[in-house]
Amino acid sequence: MDSTELRRKIAAYTYRTMIWGNNHVPPGLRTLLGFLFMVGGVFGFLPVLGFWMFPLGVAFVALDVPPARRRIDVWLVDLHKRAEFDGEHKNLDQTTSK
Repeated sequence: MDSTELRRKIAAYTYRTMIWGNNHVPPGLRTLLGFLFMVGGVFGFLPVLGFWMFPLGVAFVALDVPPARRRIDVWLVDLHKRAEFDGEHKNLDQTTSK
């Protein structure tokens, strides 16, 4: 697997995770989950945890902060393009929770 394919897969995984978190996790719990990801990221040298958890935790917390939420949406549009998904990206405020 070359580096472009790896970057595309990472972008796709991150995009799907953020959209899932926005649609399925309530705001207060989303913040708590974000802090847990950040704590896990600090201990990324351990076998199960990873340093990838810290930025994902920051992004989860940012979903609950309105000014940061707009930046996250711009970032998700970029991830959507990098992951080469079919269809269009919906803004975070336009997605519906089930």
